Amino acid sequence: MTEKSIHDLPQGDQHLREERISGEDIYGGIFLKMKRDTVSLPDGQQAIREYLTHPGAVAVLAILDDGRILLERQYRYPIAKACIEIPAGKLELGEDPLLCAQRELEEETGYIAKTWSYIRRIHPVISYSTEFIDIYLAQDLVAGERHLDDEEFLDVFAAPLEQLLTWVEEGEITDVKTTISTYWLERYRRGLVSPRSI
Repeated sequence: MTEKSIHDLPQGDQHLREERISGEDIYGGIFLKMKRDTVSLPDGQQAIREYLTHPGAVAVLAILDDGRILLERQYRYPIAKACIEIPAGKLELGEDPLLCAQRELEEETGYIAKTWSYIRRIHPVISYSTEFIDIYLAQDLVAGERHLDDEEFLDVFAAPLEQLLTWVEEGEITDVKTTISTYWLERYRRGLVSPRSI
């Protein structure tokens, strides 16, 4: 059997859709909620889908005047490892994503940015979560004081793009938002992509 190209696929997604029949809340945490739904499959059969609802988040690709990228190193309990990441944070209910990005950058790193652009939205775990992350480009940075939350501990540092690419390729950086942002920036500097002005 030969693989089809995207141009050979049927238009629309109705032949793939799953429709919710019923559902229940399994768990409600501080901000994550787990749900279990019964769905009708395209062939008429039924299946169970369990997933987490998430309020969404933002991430900031912050570029210093010398071209280095602002980074954080933070311990991530679920994988028991200190990870290298770009600044990021969870949206509050009803919060504007750009305002959240500006707040998180200043709180976590102490920097504010004079120039903001929008890169894209990603869905990091589409198989079991509603989470999305809006990624912003922050430039013309001005240093200041950071204001970490009481339960937040992280190191802030900067590295050139070439170092980030090496860390991604060697598996030192595994965080999806940072990986995508690194490859986006490499393409941006080659003139292949551009952010959207805000």
